[in-house]
Amino acid sequence: MNNLKEFISSSKNIVFFGGAGVSTESGIPDFRSVDGLYNQKYKFPPETILSHDFFKNNTADFYEFYRDKMLCLDAKPNITHITLAKLEENGRLKAVITQNIDGLHQAAGSKSVYELHGSVHRNYCMECGSFYDAEFILNSSGIPLCNCGGIIKPDVVLYQEGLDNNTINGAVMAIENADLIIVGGTSLNVYPAAGLLQYRSRDCKVVLINKTVTSADSYCDLAIHDSLGKVFAELGEVENI
Repeated sequence: MNNLKEFISSSKNIVFFGGAGVSTESGIPDFRSVDGLYNQKYKFPPETILSHDFFKNNTADFYEFYRDKMLCLDAKPNITHITLAKLEENGRLKAVITQNIDGLHQAAGSKSVYELHGSVHRNYCMECGSFYDAEFILNSSGIPLCNCGGIIKPDVVLYQEGLDNNTINGAVMAIENADLIIVGGTSLNVYPAAGLLQYRSRDCKVVLINKTVTSADSYCDLAIHDSLGKVFAELGEVENI
């Protein structure tokens, strides 16, 4: 923790790169842990349900799973989200790059957020492009339809779909300019998102905070194997962080 605090205090351009572990402490299930969605039994495997082809061919089944497991609208920002927003407000944190789709970073007050996999809070008609919020999807039944009759699709990146170019370009620029990257709550196994770290400069330090050992530990300047909540709660007590 002392090393982490020293890294933060000596950095002026911090980027946070976060995965599912950031949101699990807000009660949102992850995918790959022992109790994650990928290890639960459904009519179809979650990897199949969350694919473009499945959405296109089995839209009603997709939305049954999506409403049940992906729309956690009662979740609140936790200490990690709140401390990161504080770091941004104080000028040290320049960007949050997240693989999560829950919008909790923005709910905590973060302004510069690159959502690599989209957001459940944005939904668009596939015919006319009209916007619908997450509450509309949650309170609908069957296949949610636009006033024009078109099918509404969540603005989330499904398997077989590419990442948004503008989001990627913004995230790459943030990483290129960073002097410290804090990676939290991810084992860096999900590509292409995890590959973005290759764009960091040679002088940029990398800190990884994760409950378990990862293959990325070896190239990090500091690896902390603990819960994000515990680490960020201690950081949040530091004045002028």
